[in-house]
Amino acid sequence: MIANQIALIRRELWEHRSIFVTPIAIGLILALGVLMTEGMLAAHTAEVDIGIAAASNLGDESHRSAVINGLLFIPSVIIFIGMSILVVFYSLDSLYAERKDKSILFWRSLPITDAETVISKLIVAAVVIPLAFLAGAIVTQIVVMILSSIWIMTQGGDAGHLIWGAAPLMDTWLASLFLAIAIPLWLSPFIGWFLFVSAYTKRSPLLMAFLPVIVVPLLEKMLIGSHLFYDAIVTRTSRPPIANTDNWEF
Repeated sequence: MIANQIALIRRELWEHRSIFVTPIAIGLILALGVLMTEGMLAAHTAEVDIGIAAASNLGDESHRSAVINGLLFIPSVIIFIGMSILVVFYSLDSLYAERKDKSILFWRSLPITDAETVISKLIVAAVVIPLAFLAGAIVTQIVVMILSSIWIMTQGGDAGHLIWGAAPLMDTWLASLFLAIAIPLWLSPFIGWFLFVSAYTKRSPLLMAFLPVIVVPLLEKMLIGSHLFYDAIVTRTSRPPIANTDNWEF
């Protein structure tokens, strides 16, 4: 079974190049955004010099680390938002496309069960895609740091002290790894639902997947006056536990 899963996962990677192309494209866009921002800041030489001097003279290293951590974490959040969108479209298209182009008949002729095929697609959606985007996030963070270092050096600052010496790389990468694991787990009910829709719908999988999500809460509100289904959807999509700071203690 393990050999079959490896072969099936390799097939998914071969057929869905967007798994690798998407994080690369997002990373390039973010790097371009950094270059454009640096270009705009270059027009304000006096303010930049004051900011670099102030950052260089900060006695508390934690302040510089907090700024660099924010600089590194923002690309991760953007990349993982892109990951969530790709997981949705991959899950909806994976089985539907094979039934539409009849390629599922070829795969069914092989000594592979339907369960193994579905499991391989679940692994790709919940594990392989997050890991690919995690690698993209780490590479993007390094590129952003390099571009920022070059810009600071051209402005007369010490990039080793301001950027690399204050960068909490391990903490940021561990946080990114946590996001890569937590997001698919938290959204696993939706991934399962999308795969179910992809396996059985005859047309418009995106519409068939989201129509019940809209209609069921409306019917629940009109018929019994409750909003449990709506609250569950909102909690799963917009209020993950890692974003709930109500019970955090400092």
